[in-house]
Amino acid sequence: MTTLHVIAHSPFGDERLASCLRLLGTDDALLLCGDAVYALRSGSEPHRQLQAAGLAQRLFALDEDVQARAVDNDLAKAVDYAGFVELSLHYDKVNSWL
Repeated sequence: MTTLHVIAHSPFGDERLASCLRLLGTDDALLLCGDAVYALRSGSEPHRQLQAAGLAQRLFALDEDVQARAVDNDLAKAVDYAGFVELSLHYDKVNSWL
């Protein structure tokens, strides 16, 4: 069963991102939104973790949040809210890391 994992909290405040990356299946995807998009900052430990996870074509970021936080995004595919909805329908379930 495929899962879209959604993280909205800063990767600098807790271990949600690291925990999520350990649990991701090979067909799962990760969507960063809210303060979680700070993980996309080049040179940061969360950015390194995302690169090491090998999430090609399975890492997404909510474009509105990337822009609002002025984060340079060279790692995740940017999606708008309609894209978020499409992703949630594409995967068997959605897991929000609250």
